[in-house]
Amino acid sequence: MKRFALSLFVAGFAGFCSAEQLTIDRIFSDPALSGTSPRALQYSPDGSRVTFLKGREEDYNRYDLWEYRLSDGETRMLVDSDKLHRGEEQLSDEEKARRERQRIFGSGIMEYSWSKDGKSLLFPLAGDVFYYALEDGQSKRLTETEAFETDVRVSPKGNFVSFIRDQNIFVVDLDSGKERQLTVDGKGPIKNGMAEFVAQEEMDRMTGYWWSPDEQRIAYLQVDESPVDEVTRSEIYADRIEMIKQRYPAAGRPNVKIKLGVLELASGKTQWLDLGNNEDIYIPRVQWARDNLLSYQWQNRSQNRLELRFVDIPSGNTRNALVETSDTWVNLFHDLRFLKNSDRFLWASEKDGFKHLYLYDFRGKQLAQLTAGDWAIDELEALDEDNGKVYFSGRKDTPLERHLYVTDLNGSGKIEKISSRAGMHSIEFAGDASGYIDTYSNPTTPAQVSLHGIDGKRVTWLQENKVEEGHPLYPYMSDWIEPEFGQIEVKGGKAPEGHTLYYRMYKPAGFDPKQTYPTMVFLYGGPHAQLVTNSWDRPFNQFMAQQGYVVFTLDNRGSANRGKKFEDPIFKKMGSVEVDDQVTGVKFLRTLPFIDPERIGVYGHSYGGYMALMAMFKAGDYFKAGISGAPVTDWGLYDTHYTERYMGNPNQVPEAYEAASVFPYAKDLKGPLLIYHGMADDNVLFTNTTKLIKQLQDNGQQFELMTYPGKKHSLRGKETRKHWYQMMKDFFDRTLKASD
Repeated sequence: MKRFALSLFVAGFAGFCSAEQLTIDRIFSDPALSGTSPRALQYSPDGSRVTFLKGREEDYNRYDLWEYRLSDGETRMLVDSDKLHRGEEQLSDEEKARRERQRIFGSGIMEYSWSKDGKSLLFPLAGDVFYYALEDGQSKRLTETEAFETDVRVSPKGNFVSFIRDQNIFVVDLDSGKERQLTVDGKGPIKNGMAEFVAQEEMDRMTGYWWSPDEQRIAYLQVDESPVDEVTRSEIYADRIEMIKQRYPAAGRPNVKIKLGVLELASGKTQWLDLGNNEDIYIPRVQWARDNLLSYQWQNRSQNRLELRFVDIPSGNTRNALVETSDTWVNLFHDLRFLKNSDRFLWASEKDGFKHLYLYDFRGKQLAQLTAGDWAIDELEALDEDNGKVYFSGRKDTPLERHLYVTDLNGSGKIEKISSRAGMHSIEFAGDASGYIDTYSNPTTPAQVSLHGIDGKRVTWLQENKVEEGHPLYPYMSDWIEPEFGQIEVKGGKAPEGHTLYYRMYKPAGFDPKQTYPTMVFLYGGPHAQLVTNSWDRPFNQFMAQQGYVVFTLDNRGSANRGKKFEDPIFKKMGSVEVDDQVTGVKFLRTLPFIDPERIGVYGHSYGGYMALMAMFKAGDYFKAGISGAPVTDWGLYDTHYTERYMGNPNQVPEAYEAASVFPYAKDLKGPLLIYHGMADDNVLFTNTTKLIKQLQDNGQQFELMTYPGKKHSLRGKETRKHWYQMMKDFFDRTLKASD
């Protein structure tokens, strides 16, 4: 989930001209209020340019490819998406689902890949594959079929383009242009080289095949979906109802069967690897360590055991490099990095309670712990093996900010901070670790993108995005409200014995400490998410503050970037400790003289929608009105990998699922409740809401309901979002402002 943090009045804005009034219509109109927001930033393989996708000023949802060329310091459009394909893309159902999993929305160029030599680019677009040569600026279409090509990539040495078509793996030889089908048995429930549903949605694995560095082999997963329950769900559109048959692995029900094979390009034969006798497993990660050495991560269904395994090819001999275990669950990371000049690798682990970096040899012997302390790293960003340096992003200074740091590969323990500005830094390194791209924001600065040397000094702006005259945000800034950050120290209580809760609060426009105001508590509350950060915030929070609300957000136990001990209390107890902490936040609000305790509402989407329901049902004395968006209401309806990680298997702990369901508490609803849901949601199925509204109707309880025909979980589309946010504002005005 992307977060934008808005703000804000600072002294430098005092001279702005008379402000325009911020409206919901303006938030979702062109040009984008927060300015240009480039994404998919990459260095070219030869390091001569930085490329990125940027939305058009007249339509910020249509993307072209831009470049910054280091030789002349100029930024220009590199590829106009209209030159590749005009008009609307007709996406396959598989690609629609894949983009929803990736949270990608828009048109034009949505993805791209560089050739190894940096002389050409690859674009999957409109179901076909386009190859673009930089030298002459010409593109050629590598495929033109009725079938839809997806997961397109250039091979490591740049000799082939590979993709998935009709559930099989294909390659195109770029010299000859000849196409070759590598697997043939993909059909029906059998999928070759493709990521299954839970891999895409929960494991952050969007592919199912991996090239060996020498291009001689492709490792791939074969997924058999036949054990998974086939459910028929309705996708309700404005003018039709589509009945969709979907293999959905609900908690406690069967998962896919999975096989890992290595296909040799010369012979076309697949060598199937021995994964062990237990077939009820996950393979969340696959990665080549060497041309003839494959690694994969094996995870048991309970997710309290994770093994890193090495396989020698072609012998197939398998050995465990290391094993991670937990009394609750083991989190998955993307921080495995193999050194090129020695048989060693970097690995991230939470075995000491916080995510830190470790150095191992190929036998699995720990050689050094590179980072340590009561703080967590975010990601391993780069490895400079020649100079013995490891670069990572993390929260060493405060959990509210992400910074770039460097440490020694030898495990000296010395850590230096490279980024300097207070706020959030997202980092993309050059392949040779000679420099990096920094996407930065704080509560008074929308996203800025800059190019830096390895010492942290800024080389140039790629997108300064300075809020000055001519910027879309400029006319509104004199009325912008800067949020306050604070923390609540909780004494005693259940494990952890005492804990700190961080919050962000916007005070309303024209704030008068002698008056009392209504409050909107905006929350998420679920694992692997953090809302309270020193970054650019979502516009709706700013808008509601300007409408006279206190807007309050608190990250409860279970949320991210505070260490494993802060996450673990939700194990088999979803909807309990999170609500306790949110109530603690409201109790804090009640101590403030400008808060009206009788006018505190709550709003959240997805897990936040679930939390809003639990807050209204279990803590109705604290929350007077609530908005629940796309909520999970029964964890038995959600998928295996996510739900069983935190709740266990419902066949073994049914009482935990009953306690975490909203239904036992629905009878205690006291205040006004608004529920909304997309009617084509394939993530949190619409059934979650239909079960709830039936329960409330049977109880004789009144509520409000809004459904969005044809919309998935994210409710994409400018007009849809205008309606959605206006609806929420109107609801809170009616329920919390009526006594003004």
